[in-house]
Amino acid sequence: MSTHVLSLLVEDKPGLLTRVAGLFARRGFNIESLAVGHSEIDGLSRITIVVDVDILPLEQITKQLNKLINVIKIVELDQTQSVQREHLLIKVRVDNASRSQVLEAVTLFRARVVDVATDAVVIEVTGDSGKVNALLRVLEPYGIKEIAQSGLLAIGRGSKSITERVFKN
Repeated sequence: MSTHVLSLLVEDKPGLLTRVAGLFARRGFNIESLAVGHSEIDGLSRITIVVDVDILPLEQITKQLNKLINVIKIVELDQTQSVQREHLLIKVRVDNASRSQVLEAVTLFRARVVDVATDAVVIEVTGDSGKVNALLRVLEPYGIKEIAQSGLLAIGRGSKSITERVFKN
């Protein structure tokens, strides 16, 4: 199996996300990451799905997704042909002895501290999964108290857009 990133352009309708996720669940595929938000066109949203699946079942799911009336377009985003980013908030345990080391790691990874308490700091990091995982490995010895992670966001490189030729004004 291999990891695939799908970008779906969909109508903003109640229940659509449930139907999309249900297609994967019915086939026993776990969605590794899911991000949903408004697109640049009113009334349309973009869903980014990361799934670990073989190519053939992925083609079947893609065909079934295309049959859903509110799905406008589906694109698989290749890692080399797209910009992919994750966003994390990480709460790390600190004391007087470890605070400067944690702050040094934050600077090294171009992350930023968004909240400070006497015994913990909350760090915000955005980047590709390699950068995010490397920062987590560096911070782990200090004691990660909590992690909140968004789904992977991805967009194709260059001037082409998923919304091109979808609607002509």
